[in-house]
Amino acid sequence: MADPAGISGVDAGELVSGADATFFIDEAGEAVDPALWQPRRAAAMIDSEAVPEVLVHGITGGALVAAAGEPPLVLLKAPMGRAGRWARDAVVVVFGDAADALAAQVLEDVAPYLIAIAAGDAVIERAIVGLRDKVGETLLVALEPGMALEV
Repeated sequence: MADPAGISGVDAGELVSGADATFFIDEAGEAVDPALWQPRRAAAMIDSEAVPEVLVHGITGGALVAAAGEPPLVLLKAPMGRAGRWARDAVVVVFGDAADALAAQVLEDVAPYLIAIAAGDAVIERAIVGLRDKVGETLLVALEPGMALEV
């Protein structure tokens, strides 16, 4: 769970109870260079207890969440810069008042599998209008509070 701040009407303990990892995006963990980072392979059954299920790394602009056997999850509130080939399989969540511009930059720089926009209606509308003819094979999703998205 990223930035596990309390939500009105939800117990903070309940909010994070099922999370494999909790972190703040600005303090996401060991910093890595997205251009050099590579996803890890699933551990052998004999080694599975020795390797953490979920690793969280700090990157320029946000955080990278990696779970073996799953697409990398990138959480961005600012540009991340260059990324390796792994980014084509990534799920990227952009958020904030400039999420539309950030989504456009991510699409141009890495063309990930999916871009999810977590922002207000006006920002989402700008993103849809600006990107709908450019997305190619990248999926574009608008997130809403309380909405779950399984990829």
